[in-house]
Amino acid sequence: MADLLILMGLIALGYFAGSATERRHYRSISKREEAFLHLPAVTFRSHGSLADASESRLVTGCAVISVDYFKRILAGLRALVGGRVKAYESLLDRARREAVLRMKEADPTADIIVNTRIETSSISKGGSNRQSVSTIEALAYGTAIHVKKKGT
Repeated sequence: MADLLILMGLIALGYFAGSATERRHYRSISKREEAFLHLPAVTFRSHGSLADASESRLVTGCAVISVDYFKRILAGLRALVGGRVKAYESLLDRARREAVLRMKEADPTADIIVNTRIETSSISKGGSNRQSVSTIEALAYGTAIHVKKKGT
């Protein structure tokens, strides 16, 4: 009986600690996204202002987000019955948004970032269960363009 109580306590601790961490990260992401609204990151390869470009360079941003044990347990239960794994959807959302923000932070004075791409991958432990996901990596990259200002 004591073992069951310890297990339930650890699961509850994982749930509340993981939820608090995720909420704090989403607040940070939202605040930083507001600060970078002036810098669009678009997927098309060219832009009308490229003829006036004074500088361009590759910018990247990478984020690796860990899976907490509660989400891993939920995903394992969902794997039994099939369907959407909402526990991992928020993980991927956070990783992608964080990677794009870090890419924008690499050159905050750019006027636009074109040809933006996002790559994701899972990094799993080398244990006996090779299907389990331990972390999610998202890499965002694009070309930062600086446009010549009129009169220069």
